[in-house]
Amino acid sequence: MFDDKKAAEAHDNMLELAANITQLIESRISGISDENLEAIGLLLAKNSDALAKACKGKPSVLLELEEADTETTEDSSSKVTAING
Repeated sequence: MFDDKKAAEAHDNMLELAANITQLIESRISGISDENLEAIGLLLAKNSDALAKACKGKPSVLLELEEADTETTEDSSSKVTAING
């Protein structure tokens, strides 16, 4: 899955952070499904660098992530070909 040990360790660290974020949210906020808790934890962990910048006074960084995600989604959806049966 990973080409080198450093990338594998970075991925493991991101997953550990996601699990801890998920646990923190679950302990503080009730009524969120397990699926949504996991999705929130992964979202925050995958974007931890941007979140750190936002917390240090640059909240617009988070909006840039949203724009990048929208562009990526639009690019990938334009490459989808419908299969007519």
